[in-house]
Amino acid sequence: MDTKRPPATFSFEEPPHITIVEAPFYPDIAALQMQAVKEVLARVNASFEILTVPGALEIPAAIAFSIRSLDFDPVRRRSEGFIALGCIIKGGTHHDEIVSFESARGLQDLAVRYALAIGNGILTCNTMEQALERADPARENRPGAAAEACLRMVELKHKFRLLPKRRWIAKK
Repeated sequence: MDTKRPPATFSFEEPPHITIVEAPFYPDIAALQMQAVKEVLARVNASFEILTVPGALEIPAAIAFSIRSLDFDPVRRRSEGFIALGCIIKGGTHHDEIVSFESARGLQDLAVRYALAIGNGILTCNTMEQALERADPARENRPGAAAEACLRMVELKHKFRLLPKRRWIAKK
């Protein structure tokens, strides 16, 4: 299935800061996902930080922790958007369905409750081959599409002035 389309373009006054939350349960898939996301973020010179969690179910909690940390650490850099990366492959039980539904629900709940720009790059696949095809930046590039979705939502937040003024000191 050829789903190639031209790269999206974005317009920011300043490059955004994005938090990538990855669940590298399948290292080969995770490497492709990260490559795809970094390529998209590089197009807009976005800065980013990476949080690593054990599995896809923990991704929404990590994003919630990041948001709540701003209540306790006023100099922590605020993320303008989040990208969730993980891979769920169908198994012999219904566990994959629970993980995929609950992680997606958790991300959507966070996005709506806190007006967050979240790109959902958690792949839900039937086979490892299908996951590799979807993760690969040269093929379906679903993680790149999630990064573009995040950036598009950051743009929308800017339009509605939903981003606070920058008040942080960047830590190096």
